[in-house]
Amino acid sequence: MKKIKVKGTNLTKEFDLYKKKADKVKSFFKFWSKDIPTFWALRGASFEVYDGEAVGIIGINGSGKSTLSNIISGIIPPTSGILEVNGDTSIVAVNAGLKMELSGIENIRLKGLMQGMSHKEIDEKMSAIVDFADIGAFVDQPVKSYSSGMKSRLGFAIMVHNNPDILIIDEALSVGDSTFYKKAQDKILEFKEQGKTIFFVSHANTQIREMCDKVIWLHYGEVRRVGEANEVIDEYEKWSRAFQGDTREVQKRYLDQHKQEQIDFKMDDLKEKLAATQKITKELRESVEPTLTGTKLSLFSKGVAGAAFIAWVVLMLSYVQ
Repeated sequence: MKKIKVKGTNLTKEFDLYKKKADKVKSFFKFWSKDIPTFWALRGASFEVYDGEAVGIIGINGSGKSTLSNIISGIIPPTSGILEVNGDTSIVAVNAGLKMELSGIENIRLKGLMQGMSHKEIDEKMSAIVDFADIGAFVDQPVKSYSSGMKSRLGFAIMVHNNPDILIIDEALSVGDSTFYKKAQDKILEFKEQGKTIFFVSHANTQIREMCDKVIWLHYGEVRRVGEANEVIDEYEKWSRAFQGDTREVQKRYLDQHKQEQIDFKMDDLKEKLAATQKITKELRESVEPTLTGTKLSLFSKGVAGAAFIAWVVLMLSYVQ
């Protein structure tokens, strides 16, 4: 019997929309932030993924694909919802986790140490990682000099050799050449045979058809459909063709309307929707409450942080004098 590897229940993610960097600093010290507009990248996403499944995440730009992959990998917390992850995760995305000033070799060692490997273990895997990335002499050069494809290949090579339970690939194969794509595809299929779980975020539907068993279709922060890969992709492509067939005026109205809905969204909207369609359980009630890490700072926390900042400024001024 297959076991649940990742389960999301009513996941939401809210981002503040700052016009300037200075607004972000100001909002940190303000004791109210009602005047700061927000954007809900996810609005109640629910899904279940089992061990050994390869799952594609599709949707037009702005639908929340990268937000969801970052939440699953633990890079960012959800604003609300329940996330169950049974295993270690590794995310592969262009530039993800790479230090631009370090060389490829130095990045391999740094990422290995961050994953809990010893220097001996890293040395044993070093040649395999370098060979898989196949970036030649550039492996000794700073990553900031790499092309997007080279960064993607290095990041993918590092992650797959860390032997993760759950591998999340966010558009990382869209910038590689056909030779590297075939190599990456073989590695992904090898992971599937080993019973590992893979999330594959991409606009390349052909790639998803080749590698994925199931697909999650996100549409402006909501899960529009979850199901067998070919069926969901067929439905998505049918919708996409119909949308592309509309006039630009109609397309713009549609896009503006849905983006505005992501700005205007309130948690009460989700609660009402769930109450109307599902039996209210303890888990359901908990899933629509803000998570501790996903909420904004409390007044007390802002006060403490503000006092610490003022103390730091006073200390720096005393040194200057």
